[in-house]
Amino acid sequence: MLDYAAFPEQRQALIRDLLLKEGRVVCVKLSQELQVSEHTIRRDLQELAQEGICKRVYGGAVSISHASPSFATRVEENNASKECLAKASAQLIRDGGCVFIDAGTTNLAIAKAIPVNLSLTVVTNSPAIALELMKTAKHEVVILGGRVQIQVGGALGITPLQQIENMYFDQCFLGACALDAVEGLTIFDHEDSEFKRAVAGRSNEIIVAMTSDKVPSIARYRVASCEDITTLVVEHDIPQEKTAPFLERGMDLRFAEQG
Repeated sequence: MLDYAAFPEQRQALIRDLLLKEGRVVCVKLSQELQVSEHTIRRDLQELAQEGICKRVYGGAVSISHASPSFATRVEENNASKECLAKASAQLIRDGGCVFIDAGTTNLAIAKAIPVNLSLTVVTNSPAIALELMKTAKHEVVILGGRVQIQVGGALGITPLQQIENMYFDQCFLGACALDAVEGLTIFDHEDSEFKRAVAGRSNEIIVAMTSDKVPSIARYRVASCEDITTLVVEHDIPQEKTAPFLERGMDLRFAEQG
């Protein structure tokens, strides 16, 4: 067995691989497996954090999610995975409800997957989602106004925040950049995080659909804890080691069917 105490570069390379594969590492476990002190592991994690590989958290570290390209670019990415997640998510929507659908490309796929026979009121801050929902007369569509943030693909700022002050949602579908069982749902844009928190606070159910590359990982601004999330929809082939921490916290996980 390699003496990891004598080869710090190989040790850190192994930690990088674990973060890439599992998204989270624990100091105590790494110390035991690599037969080095916890102090050594904490020093390794600090160096990796300085490189932008991970973020130090209590007891270990979490992989850092990378900021996504613009909404227009993301629309063309991972379409097969998003369609599977969208079908599973749309099955959760109940007839006659008032639903908020947040900006985001996975949520755009959810809007496309909503059965046309459902009678719904759908509120969104996304012009693309509003346009998609207008294709059927069964859906009453309310679009929030304001400045459209190109990266997010939706209206943000004081105007949409004021518009939702007198609205209440049966369900909301939140978009996000990263999710971790301990750190919760996080994103990169501060203004968007404020808006998402406001929507979540006015919703009976919070539903999140995420591709496996975002789980587990962490971004800059927290939106919600895992306890706040009613249902998490994930891909059918997401590794078990990624879902186990969420199941341990009692989260309701729904697995999308294979496309």
